[in-house]
Amino acid sequence: MITRVAFSVPAWARRTATLAICLFLTGVHPAFSQVANRPEAQAVTLPAAPVLDGIVEGDAAWERVPYVNGFTQTTPFDGQPASYDTFVRVGVFGSTLYLGVILLDPDPSALIVSDRRRDASLGDSDSFRFILDTFSDQQNGFVFGTNVAGAEYDAQLIGSSGGTGFGGRMSGGSGGGLNVNWDASWDVVTRVTEHGWVAEFAIPFTTLRFPKDALQTWGINFERTIRRHNETAFWAPLERQFSLTRVTHAGTLSNLQVPVPRNLKVLPYALSSAQHDYTVASPETDLGADFGADLKYSITPSLTLDATLNTDFAQVEVDEQQVNLDRFSLFFPEKRPFFLENAGLFSVGESGETEVFFSRRIGIAEDGSTVPILGGVRMTGSVGAWKVGLLEMQTESVGSLLAASNFGVARLLREMKNRSAVGVLFTNRMDTGELAANDAWNRVYAVDGRWGIGEYGTISGFYARSDTPGLDGNAQAGHLMASYSNERGILSFGYTEVAEDFNPGIGFLRRTDYRKVSTTVFSRFRPADFFQLQELRPHVTYRGYWKRDGFQQTGYLHVDNHWEWRSGYEIHTGRNWTLEGVGSAFEIADGVVVPEGSYSHAEWQMVAMMPERSPVRFEIRLNQGGFFGGKRTAWVPELSARYGEKITAEFALGHNRVDLPGGAFITNLFRARASYSFSPRIYLQALGQYNDQSEEWSMNIRFGWLQAANTGLFVVYNSVNRLDSLTMNDTFPGQPIVKGLTIKYAYLFDVYE
Repeated sequence: MITRVAFSVPAWARRTATLAICLFLTGVHPAFSQVANRPEAQAVTLPAAPVLDGIVEGDAAWERVPYVNGFTQTTPFDGQPASYDTFVRVGVFGSTLYLGVILLDPDPSALIVSDRRRDASLGDSDSFRFILDTFSDQQNGFVFGTNVAGAEYDAQLIGSSGGTGFGGRMSGGSGGGLNVNWDASWDVVTRVTEHGWVAEFAIPFTTLRFPKDALQTWGINFERTIRRHNETAFWAPLERQFSLTRVTHAGTLSNLQVPVPRNLKVLPYALSSAQHDYTVASPETDLGADFGADLKYSITPSLTLDATLNTDFAQVEVDEQQVNLDRFSLFFPEKRPFFLENAGLFSVGESGETEVFFSRRIGIAEDGSTVPILGGVRMTGSVGAWKVGLLEMQTESVGSLLAASNFGVARLLREMKNRSAVGVLFTNRMDTGELAANDAWNRVYAVDGRWGIGEYGTISGFYARSDTPGLDGNAQAGHLMASYSNERGILSFGYTEVAEDFNPGIGFLRRTDYRKVSTTVFSRFRPADFFQLQELRPHVTYRGYWKRDGFQQTGYLHVDNHWEWRSGYEIHTGRNWTLEGVGSAFEIADGVVVPEGSYSHAEWQMVAMMPERSPVRFEIRLNQGGFFGGKRTAWVPELSARYGEKITAEFALGHNRVDLPGGAFITNLFRARASYSFSPRIYLQALGQYNDQSEEWSMNIRFGWLQAANTGLFVVYNSVNRLDSLTMNDTFPGQPIVKGLTIKYAYLFDVYE
């Protein structure tokens, strides 16, 4: 019999929540004058193209270009001038936007140099980033950056005015918010000098999207990180809770004479492959060859058409494995390049939980295997005051097991002042071909919106309804979130409801048929001088899930404090209270069953991290307490190391020791990643993983010689092995399941260059 259990809040948890609210509401510094009087930079038409060699002073192309400087810290001393000066020049020549950046440093030998791989995290080294709000809509933008080693970092911001740093650095599967997996074609060169270091950027206008006007004003902001001081400073001042993506507070780039770019790029590829499948009775090496192409055409400077034929993603890194100790679906983010540009335009839902559109449903089967994509088209961008998105994709059938499918998505969005927007989304999935059944289709209709209230408040939400043959019950879903974030913290409250027959055929649902309530009280407090602490972040979060019949499925109360020192060391100390209502017994591990019932527990949690600047860095996460009627001890140690800017290595172990009334078990998930960068565009990377829950280990080795983003020469080796005897050739455990080698070459033809 299933019982309903009240979820009581411990007294000291209530006291901690009260303290967090008090810290949030008291002692708030006077707000900066964020929106008025923003700094201004001038874009100058250059007499010639600068030589991209890391030399700005002495290059005649830069001589008459005024510079901007005057950066302001957010950490460690918010509101104070940056420790060292940074000078930025912006110019235009032909169809390219140039930036020349001089970053002074009295001790260049102390510069922290890190990873030079493309899209490497810039947080662990001296670095420089900037954002371009090309439509001046204060909601979208393009981010570019580099470090001393010359790494190429780029990202795309869609539908966000900048987070607070509380949450991840990128969005979920649909790509909303800051999408760091987006890659573009551009160049950067860096050089260390006796006075610091220099960076020169060349950004083709064809890489960007912008209005048609010949003379434009864009939003712009610059960020510099001085890693040995744990210092972050911005040209347009920001409050401590905001990041570079807070484009409402960006400065302006005026007098920008933008040419009318002609953009037609063709990206053909050819590949050969060899694969050996050991799961069949008579394994043979399967040799193959293939070819295809992508095309990119700018209908207008703000509207782009992308097309793909015989789509291939061989060069994309494999997914990181996960261990599932619950009864809900696991979430894996999108990594495939074709689906990443403007992906956030299609983002509707609650990231990682209820996504109305999730592009991984196209070309990837339920078991994770690849489904061949015949081709497709996508049109994204702006038409007048509206943002539009259209996507049409067709997959092929797989033998006699899986029918071919057609996927269609249509999106219309109107953005308004003060971070507000309203939009609609329609998705359609339909099986096609000889294997298709008459009722094998699904449609979803959704409307979403966001309302910015004043400087710090936001209300957002969505409503969706699905239409699926055979599902005649309630097929609706909705979400509403209200939040308020200032420099002292975050207050938020959210409500979600997903009905039993809501079925997003091209979406993602972590769980079905539920109501969810969530709330957060998160505060930030910076002591003036207390044991060299940089910041204290006491907070309380709660998430509660109920089946729509009233049975509580999950309750999670988290009370924590983050202790961050100016040296960069950080410790999190927390306590969690959990409730799990199991409606149907499930097998959590081989031979270990969790019976139906309600389980109420508490656990301790601790996280300890070394500074990001450390060449050898250790981080550990510990959880210990009750778990489904028994006990669990979980620890996740992570070790990362780098040698100069060329060699990096990461090692992580996810370990769970679980003792339940139905049995005891241990899970281990080991991951090792290593890379060697011959240059910012030539690399060798390896990812090895071992999962003892599935008794499987795998290896993914990739060599890349990039011509531009996602083009060049790629050599990829994949191996999947099982430690049991499930293979047909089971002479001894550890026999491989699949081994494969792929060589792919993709070339970028720029028709108008």
